Amino acid sequence: MNGPELVLVLRYRKAVTYGFHALLGALGEHETATRYEVRFGETAEATAEHIRAAGGARVLVLWSFYSPDAAAMAEELKVIRSLADGPNVTHVAGGVHATAEPVQTLDAGWDVAAQGEGESTLLSLVDAKGDPAGITGLAYRDAAGGVKRTGKARQRPLDDFPGFALKWGRFNALEITRGCVYACRFCQTPFMFSARFRHRSVENVRWHVDRMRERGLRDVRFITPTAMSYGSQSEEPNLAAVEELLATCREGIGPNGRVFFGSFPSEIRPEHVSREALRLVKKYCDNKNIIVGAQSGSDRVLDAAKRGHGVEEVMRAARLGVEEGFQINVDMIFGMPGEDQGDVDASLGLARELADLGARIHAHTFMPLPGTPWRDAPAGDVAPETISEVDRLSQRGALYGHWQRQRDHAQRLAAAAEAYPRPGRSRTLLPQVSPE
Repeated sequence: MNGPELVLVLRYRKAVTYGFHALLGALGEHETATRYEVRFGETAEATAEHIRAAGGARVLVLWSFYSPDAAAMAEELKVIRSLADGPNVTHVAGGVHATAEPVQTLDAGWDVAAQGEGESTLLSLVDAKGDPAGITGLAYRDAAGGVKRTGKARQRPLDDFPGFALKWGRFNALEITRGCVYACRFCQTPFMFSARFRHRSVENVRWHVDRMRERGLRDVRFITPTAMSYGSQSEEPNLAAVEELLATCREGIGPNGRVFFGSFPSEIRPEHVSREALRLVKKYCDNKNIIVGAQSGSDRVLDAAKRGHGVEEVMRAARLGVEEGFQINVDMIFGMPGEDQGDVDASLGLARELADLGARIHAHTFMPLPGTPWRDAPAGDVAPETISEVDRLSQRGALYGHWQRQRDHAQRLAAAAEAYPRPGRSRTLLPQVSPE
């Protein structure tokens, strides 16, 4: 039998396995005339070895990364190219950063930037034996060096493709909702996937759970931007749909399985936390903790960020959660655009109140993420006094997170935004918190 015409080498990192598994799920059920192989590069050296081992076959090296990791991945790309390269090798970057910043991505060394959802684009690339010409959802440079954009890939219903890679035995938390109606100014999700919900059907979710149980897997987790929005097309929760989802997962995974909902890698919006909602989680699920997205203790900042809730809803959610027996973890972002000392004090005050209730704070530093309305905002700045207070909460065991590392990421992202100004946009158009 002839060897492969196309070798797909995944730069396979733990941080991005979910996205790759979704791509491979689609590929595993796709009928194509192309003879291809998939190889997993778990280190830079292993990736280079897979490229060398492909011989004369066309090689697509697939990358996916979040914006904070873009600079480090660009350095790794240089290392891999120094170890293995050739005219048959094409490096393709996908994910939220490549979608939002295709020119940055090409200038950083990748040959192709995939824009938007990757399933359809990957299938087209495989059918074309790796030739990107004419395929929707890509950006690349033509022979004259100009950037050619073919538009964003077509969005498909989640039920069209499996949520993990059965053919390769690669499993993960199941994506049940893509997109988000809330469009918070700091978040990439609605601007990558559109500001509407697309839900995987209950029947399709059950199919995945059945496949997991057949293979001896016992934990069911979900990927969703807002857990209690499952089945809804508005800002109101659809608890009947949530119960139908959880009940079929509970039945499907069996008595020795576990179901997790509203915990990592998902969260619950504070205004969606109710006794009825929490008791659904208690009835069908195994997690004793839930994640609540608060983001700030200042109503001014929450309004500017278009969060769609206030501080009062956060405190109410935390109290209800504790009363119902859950460990509450609350996401908070420090250094938001337009934040003044009064806003900082309000956030720290909220953090202390939550800690006194028994909640834990998951602390973040604001990062001006590409593709968001606040892409051109200054990097999040955390004053020394704020750092001292955050450290005190951390020493109590009431606060955790990578907020200090994110301060460095924020500076790099802000510098990149300066170097690549958006046409027709400027900092003066940045929505600011208006003074009281």
